Amino acid sequence: MQNLNTGNFKIAAIISFIIALMLFIASATVGRNDLFLLLNNNAGSFADSFFAAITWAGDGTVFIPALLIIFFALKRKDVFPLLLGTFAISTIIAQGVKNFLLPDQPRPTKAISDASLIHTVAGVDIHTIGSFPSGHTTTAFCIYFLFCLLLPKKWWIAVGLLYALLVGYSRVYLAQHFPVDVAGGIVAAIISVYLSLKIQQRLGKK
Repeated sequence: MQNLNTGNFKIAAIISFIIALMLFIASATVGRNDLFLLLNNNAGSFADSFFAAITWAGDGTVFIPALLIIFFALKRKDVFPLLLGTFAISTIIAQGVKNFLLPDQPRPTKAISDASLIHTVAGVDIHTIGSFPSGHTTTAFCIYFLFCLLLPKKWWIAVGLLYALLVGYSRVYLAQHFPVDVAGGIVAAIISVYLSLKIQQRLGKK
């Protein structure tokens, strides 16, 4: 098995955890609703179109092109346990919390009674429950961490973080999630990739 860039993953995970921690603290001090309204401001038609498009980069189906890139472009078929583990564990954590630990958690449009305060984007289907954590954010950060492990250079730490953060912010901008949900998605991704890395390393030794 080829080496994995655990150094880049550690750096990315630490930076991401700090961001998540800041969002948790800000949500607790400013208030969940108030922080959401602060970040949900209408930034114009270009921003509407941009965030409506980039949010799809956190959809669960993004694992498919990522898989193809890893297998055929990077030629890393040896990391199949890492990929399968990440997909399975992240799904279990995100959906388990949404549907069993914190079922029916209201999303912004349901939790905030004055709808006039919320910016929404035309054509985007707004969900009302299943708020914590953000599944799109979980997926985006999982992809980010996976490529941190697989790419040898450090440039992806910054570029990939920008991608993942844009997806996370899009969930707030599109009125789908609170910032605290984004923080939860980041933490879920860190746990998922870390556990999957341990599985990969254990199988690699055998």
